[in-house]
Amino acid sequence: MKRYQRQIALPEIGIAGQQKLTEAKVLVIGAGGLGCPVLQQLAGAGVGCIGIVDGDEIEESNLHRQVLYTLSDCGKNKATTVAEVIFKQNPEVKVMPFSNHFTTENAFEIIEDYQMIVDCTDNLATRYLINDVALVKKIPMVYASIHRFEGQLSVFNYELGPTYRCLFPEKEDLKEDLNCNDTGVLGILPNTLGLLQATEVLKIILGIGEVLSGKLLIYDALQHQMQTIEIQKNPLQIQNGLLNGLDILNSNSKAVKSITAATFIEAIKDDSKLIIDLRETHEEAKLIAKNIQNIPLNQLENYLENHDKNQKIILFCLYGNKSLLAANYLMKNGFTNVFHLVNGSEALPEIEFNVN
Repeated sequence: MKRYQRQIALPEIGIAGQQKLTEAKVLVIGAGGLGCPVLQQLAGAGVGCIGIVDGDEIEESNLHRQVLYTLSDCGKNKATTVAEVIFKQNPEVKVMPFSNHFTTENAFEIIEDYQMIVDCTDNLATRYLINDVALVKKIPMVYASIHRFEGQLSVFNYELGPTYRCLFPEKEDLKEDLNCNDTGVLGILPNTLGLLQATEVLKIILGIGEVLSGKLLIYDALQHQMQTIEIQKNPLQIQNGLLNGLDILNSNSKAVKSITAATFIEAIKDDSKLIIDLRETHEEAKLIAKNIQNIPLNQLENYLENHDKNQKIILFCLYGNKSLLAANYLMKNGFTNVFHLVNGSEALPEIEFNVN
């Protein structure tokens, strides 16, 4: 406990609070100017499981504000690169990188096990998606955005509070979506807002202080001024977000859903998930875990004949072709929660799988 003794010494935290942090699962979407300080501080505080979603590659123009990256990192994926940095900072934290963008196709798959989302993105479409997914999952969204020398901060969907759509109703004719690449930004600004986001995350996990729900904090870096304005709930906008999120969930549930290598590795450790290895006996190497069953494709139908059709089933083969074929067949025959590993076992990292 030596690492955390200074915050454990706070009466509001103590051993019980540190245990809450250890058990927490937080998803950070965006590993850029806002995401870097959020990730660094959450790992430093001992948040037990941190997911990182970002499909972008590191560019030299990022380095003046995204301070966890170096020049030698340019060209690498942000999520996987920052995951390595965070793991070195605190090996006690489980870091789950998702090296793709957060989209309607993968949103519910990625968010499945997390208790809150930290919005560190820079585009409106993704923010609306995060809001709507969070509404369906009934989890908070910790939001921040920046523009030149100013920033905004709030917590949405917290204990039935206002949502992102309550503050910014979506405009169907909105065509322009400017980010800091277009308008410029003072490098220190996203780091300042990211620290404030991390503070809200810790308050929510620990159940301390006053969470910034129903309020929007506006920060002016040039004048070093902060003001807070009230946000009113808009029932129509909340309904719109919820219905949109449910539409996304239902449309995805009717199709075969893919699963990433990182999520697959985590699923191996969860005995409630049934994982089926469709490879033949001559196809090596075998993955050994309690919840992995080796069922060749021609035996799959008989094996699942008496199984619960709503149970989560993950299929994999050597290259992903058999698993996709089998998943489509199961979906057509009433199975509702089927996933397959994209690119098969060949996509998995070279690590030892032997979970007993």
